[in-house]
Amino acid sequence: MRDVEAGVLNAIDEAETVNLLAETVGVPSVTGTDAESELQHRFARLLTEAGMDVDVWKLDLPGLAARPGFPGTEAPRSEGYGVVAVTGGEGTPALALQGHVDVVPTGDLAKWEGRDPFAARISGDVLHGRGACDMKAGLVANLAVARAIKKAGVRLARPLAVHCVISEEDGGLGAFATLARGHTAQAAVITEPTSGAVITANAGALTFRLEIAGRAAHGATRHEGVSAVEVFWPVFEAIRRLEAERNRDVPDPSRPGLFRGDGAPYPIEVGTVRAGDWASTVPDLLVAEGRLGVRLDEDPAQARAAFEEAVAGVAHPWLRANPPVVTWPGGQFASGRLPAGHALLDEVGRAVADVTGARPAEAAAPYGSDLRLYAAGGIPTLHYGPGDVRYAHAPREQVELKELREVTRALALLVVRRCGAL
Repeated sequence: MRDVEAGVLNAIDEAETVNLLAETVGVPSVTGTDAESELQHRFARLLTEAGMDVDVWKLDLPGLAARPGFPGTEAPRSEGYGVVAVTGGEGTPALALQGHVDVVPTGDLAKWEGRDPFAARISGDVLHGRGACDMKAGLVANLAVARAIKKAGVRLARPLAVHCVISEEDGGLGAFATLARGHTAQAAVITEPTSGAVITANAGALTFRLEIAGRAAHGATRHEGVSAVEVFWPVFEAIRRLEAERNRDVPDPSRPGLFRGDGAPYPIEVGTVRAGDWASTVPDLLVAEGRLGVRLDEDPAQARAAFEEAVAGVAHPWLRANPPVVTWPGGQFASGRLPAGHALLDEVGRAVADVTGARPAEAAAPYGSDLRLYAAGGIPTLHYGPGDVRYAHAPREQVELKELREVTRALALLVVRRCGAL
């Protein structure tokens, strides 16, 4: 196997991989846009050229929405495509490498250096651009491994699968559709950014919507009305108290290192607030939307109930007579984790150590991901990929190319060892 491993590592074309990442960042595949579909078709072609059998299908959006366990969506979309490539041997793939093609919107373009988030810019050994970190570097690493296996002329004893999915950013529709189509694996690595660590557990996240009623009046006689903005404030304070309560005694007693260094792995945040319709009118409605962190192994229904109870319990005369309305639109991420003691963790750790000289730390992430869908589908799954999540969803998004090189090589070793060679 040593000769096979060396052959695959030597077949990785690092310059080609960087060029492909720059080209992939150049596709503005914001969740729900036509460019998301464009990138799926592009990866289907590239995986076919890498010698894999590729399944490309158009998603039945109404049918998926009606299935039990539908994860919800937030971005409007008229279409979506799934892409799964398989090669080597027969039977269930020994490993799936998974990544999502969609990225979040760019925000204020003035905050981006050069004003074009999709013009990949390389400075030293760092590539900048929307999606560079989350998670097009991981997508490209997966493809680079498949290309290297073909270039090295290696025949795998057990199948390798590459899953390219859409809509991860707003709920996980693409992963849900992939599993619903029957694609599976004995284990999976999602190449989300992990800063050199191995992420074996994800907290969840539920999107909430709050409607706070007020009473309209002329601004000159504001005491005749009730400002929805003012009565929202005690609700916001109750949310902050709930957040503190849910983050007490955070370490997982069975795996105490998972959330080290993260004082609030289950945050609650209000992301948008809209109120009023006229500058000189007391606002009679405030709508706030945000995300509620779900604890490891917590039933999302319990998390929703805790939030609703905290909001309903606010001691305010107006709110008792006019209770806030809580609904749960959009993405609904449960938590998920790799089963304790599963061999995949050690296999990835050894592959990373052979490339970098050091075993990666095991950690948990405070955000939701497709991991929980694969885990719920019976596929032991973890994250290991290039990039630092602190750069994701921000105008400074970037990825170190050194990490891209190291992750690609580690994944190549993992594939050869787990799938075997004939």
